[in-house]
Amino acid sequence: MKPKDQALDVWGDFACFSRPELKVERFSYPVPTPSAVRGIYDAIYCKPTEFRWQVTRIEILNPPAYIALRRNEVKDKAPSERTILRWMDGKDDPQPILADCTDDPNKGRTQRQTMALKDVRYRLHAEIKPWHGFESRLQGMENQFRRRASKGKCIYQPYFGCREFPAYFELVDIDAPPAEPYPLDVGIGLMLYDVFDLSRPGCNEDDPNISVFRATVKNGILNIPPYENDNEVLKPNLKER
Repeated sequence: MKPKDQALDVWGDFACFSRPELKVERFSYPVPTPSAVRGIYDAIYCKPTEFRWQVTRIEILNPPAYIALRRNEVKDKAPSERTILRWMDGKDDPQPILADCTDDPNKGRTQRQTMALKDVRYRLHAEIKPWHGFESRLQGMENQFRRRASKGKCIYQPYFGCREFPAYFELVDIDAPPAEPYPLDVGIGLMLYDVFDLSRPGCNEDDPNISVFRATVKNGILNIPPYENDNEVLKPNLKER
């Protein structure tokens, strides 16, 4: 059974889809990354051991507009789930994240600038890709997603790149007329596709697996190639697959 297109209209006040090549200051792509879109769908309906979402198309409905934001951030990174569990089990001593520290220049708070997008609106398209052994449940999965999305249900609040930028969503009816994208043509170059290996079911302890693709927006539409397309989606250790 072929997966059906599942479309969402999403909008919000702010968004930031950070370019990974900029390490300190955040500068947003003009359009969501496939991984950010997958995160929105996962927030509504997600069963990692049974299926994954394949993003197929992103339509830009509002013209991209940037806004500069300055925020106080801590220099430390949040520890991994594995580390937190060791703290909870008493195997290691908890290490606090310090907001103010004068003894160590690598700790404490710092002010960083974010070039974010404002007044964003998109129409997103994705398909459910069942893992091996769950193909017969595709229709049930699709029906469950549509029931949840139509009632505004979600596991957690979807967001646009950063958790402080909430994304509001509405399920697009099957018989709804096509969207009218903003007429934008721009070559983005290499764009982040995802940070995990989407060729198999993952778990919380998986190492990052960065993939990229060459993104071009034509007439306000960004078409996303399938993750399995090794000619268009560049992945690490491709020769070992």
